[in-house]
Amino acid sequence: MKLVKTFGRGRVAADALIESLERRGLVTTSRVEPLVRKILSAVRKSGDRALLKYATELDGLTTGERLLVSREEMKSAWDSTAPKLQAAMMVARGNILAFAEAQLPPEWNISPAAGVKTGQIVRPLGSVGCYVPGGRYPLPSTLLMTVTPAQVAGVERIVVCSPKPAKETMAAAWLAGVTEFYRVGGAQAIGALAYGTATIGRVDKIVGPGNLYVTAAKMLVSSECGIDMPAGPTEIVVTSETGKAAGIAADLVAQAEHDPEALAVFITSNEALAKAVSLEVKARAKNNTIAKQALAAQGCIFVTATVQEAHQLTNRLAPEHLSIDTSADLKWVRNAGSVFVGEYAPQSMGDYISGPNHVLPTGRAGRVRGGLSVLDFVKVITVQQYTHTGLRQLGPHAITLAEAEGLKGHAKSVQVKMK
Repeated sequence: MKLVKTFGRGRVAADALIESLERRGLVTTSRVEPLVRKILSAVRKSGDRALLKYATELDGLTTGERLLVSREEMKSAWDSTAPKLQAAMMVARGNILAFAEAQLPPEWNISPAAGVKTGQIVRPLGSVGCYVPGGRYPLPSTLLMTVTPAQVAGVERIVVCSPKPAKETMAAAWLAGVTEFYRVGGAQAIGALAYGTATIGRVDKIVGPGNLYVTAAKMLVSSECGIDMPAGPTEIVVTSETGKAAGIAADLVAQAEHDPEALAVFITSNEALAKAVSLEVKARAKNNTIAKQALAAQGCIFVTATVQEAHQLTNRLAPEHLSIDTSADLKWVRNAGSVFVGEYAPQSMGDYISGPNHVLPTGRAGRVRGGLSVLDFVKVITVQQYTHTGLRQLGPHAITLAEAEGLKGHAKSVQVKMK
């Protein structure tokens, strides 16, 4: 990891590095867009024929293998899963379920004037597609993280797509009660979910992480199908003054092993701690090839002049995962996907078991939204109800505003009902 001081002679280099990290949200999918557009167009035009072609060429679908993963296959996967892993999945699902239930927005109404009621009702989306990557590692946790809050929201139709789904992912699908699961991935899966084919019906919204091709496809279909967020490589920032070097380094290495392009940053004004973390990271990443690559390319340690500067820099970076020293630090946190407090809260717990979602904003999207939640699967619909008395009380004000805007029809529609 690069160790850079943000003051003194290191200031110029630090400023340039920080600016480059801030621009990471501007990284585009232009490199893969031509191919992604071609795949999406083919799926839209030719449906299953194109879907099967790309699933065979890119997802390794074998001749005669069905796109639909049957419930029997899911049950077989579950039955052949070790009891220890079954238990872990059940605990994880229970915690995700409880957290999503607590997140559900309430229905309510108020009375801003006599005879007037305003409020909101909450309704689930009709259908969603949950994308579960199937590349470097099996990700049963992502299946649970995407499917479970949709179920809590009351979504009627939930579709899972995953290329070459691992046994563990199919086992998680059985546990979650998934009934529509297709062994297809990449841009072709996103196209099928957005446009629909004879086999895979279109959905209202697509959620879940994916590679650059999946991200590009989600962005391209977002004009006619809802998406959660573009997802980039994993990010971790640890901001600490008093943490233990071993624990900080372990978190940095853990998130870095997700992807050679993962971002890992440590921020502190404690120079001695910075140097200790640097040595620990080097030792712990020694035999972890992917983490070693990520830390060499995108690993940074910033030593700031003050604690306040460390806090400001953290919010500028708006990381996906953020670790801080104590709950008192929460007061200065403004931009982050998920926050982990104290030395006994490794970020890996959030990846698997805590309950808050691990599908989180990357590329500084943490400035404008949080992670995937039950809120992504519901619509908050506003409601307004008037009695004649209420209309006569507030109506004149509406008429005044309508006339000020020159919208005579608006004014008349109120006047007619006030009589």
